[in-house]
Amino acid sequence: MEQLGLEGMPRRLYPCTPSRLNTWLDCPRRYRMTYLDRPQPSRGLPWAHNSLGAAVHNALAGYWRLPVAARTPQAAGALLVRGWLTDGFRDAEQSRTWRERARVMVEEYAAGLDPEREPAGVERTVATRTEAIAFSGRIDRLDHRGDGLAVVDYKTGRRPLTQDDARGSLALALYAVAASRVLRRPCRTVELHHLPTRTVAVWEHTEESLARQLGRAEQIAAECADADESYRDGPAPRRVNGVVEHAPYDEVFPPRTGPLCGWCDFARHCPEGRAAAELKEPWAALADGERAVRPE
Repeated sequence: MEQLGLEGMPRRLYPCTPSRLNTWLDCPRRYRMTYLDRPQPSRGLPWAHNSLGAAVHNALAGYWRLPVAARTPQAAGALLVRGWLTDGFRDAEQSRTWRERARVMVEEYAAGLDPEREPAGVERTVATRTEAIAFSGRIDRLDHRGDGLAVVDYKTGRRPLTQDDARGSLALALYAVAASRVLRRPCRTVELHHLPTRTVAVWEHTEESLARQLGRAEQIAAECADADESYRDGPAPRRVNGVVEHAPYDEVFPPRTGPLCGWCDFARHCPEGRAAAELKEPWAALADGERAVRPE
């Protein structure tokens, strides 16, 4: 049952995930289409890079579920092959090529793991609350580090990652805060494990930096909550030349146009986005330099 709004009562906690908050930052229109429009507008074709990323994540999660003696690089590669996803690839040949690349990538990464060093969590869901938000999210891997914990996030994109990426990640900071509260252990270390380059970008947060990221999340969530309320109530009234009109939804949820519009799942519903960037083929983000443009 929906809570009644009473004058002077505090606003109810805003439920959010890192994905929801980041979608609002990326593009309010895409946020509306993703979380508010029902029925949801039709999405574009699946992306090959998402299929690759999901298969790699699933294989590495499965690796840690094996008995310790069975945790070998070859076993990790076999899990990748068995769980390979073909959505978004140009054809069967391209899918096979990338399956082999991903298998090698996973095996090389697994070769650097200690199979006996059990993580504190794999695909671990954590949640926490503040006075403004109810946050939840799922961590790829949570490692023991001395008396504390470290958040590990796997990345498979073609762009190498830096310490600044780890430091500025809102999601990693929120995971660290939630993990610390759920497991009652310090968690300040966040890591981005970039499998294509076999590099790790690390940042060691302080209590102050985590508090700043938490405040940032609350600020974004407040903007989301205001936008959600505007959507439920309908376009806001305004007076133009003495006449009361209702502002269109685009004033609350404007498109944030740029080169990334070509990658948007809802690009077909966004004329501004299509004008800002050519639509990409589903396999365009693969790291072999294929950046095909989709015909209109």
